[in-house]
Amino acid sequence: MTVEDYLIYVVMPLICLSLIFIFIRFLKGPAVVDRVVALDLLITVGVGIIGLFSLIIDNAIFLDVAVILALIAFLSTVAFSFYLEKRNKDD
Repeated sequence: MTVEDYLIYVVMPLICLSLIFIFIRFLKGPAVVDRVVALDLLITVGVGIIGLFSLIIDNAIFLDVAVILALIAFLSTVAFSFYLEKRNKDD
């Protein structure tokens, strides 16, 4: 079994299974904070999928997209936490 076969037949199904569980948490989350964390995790898993796809097809151009997506996810999480902090101070 080569590395590409292992990535395709073992790692990708596990990541897709985790995407299903994360999406269920995103839809079912009782609070907004749970949904934001699930959305951040969805984006992080998406970055992992892009990285795996880049490894499988042996093309590094997709890693730029993954880095940009990770930066957007990080900045959105920071912005949401800043919003929550400001909202709690106003109450």
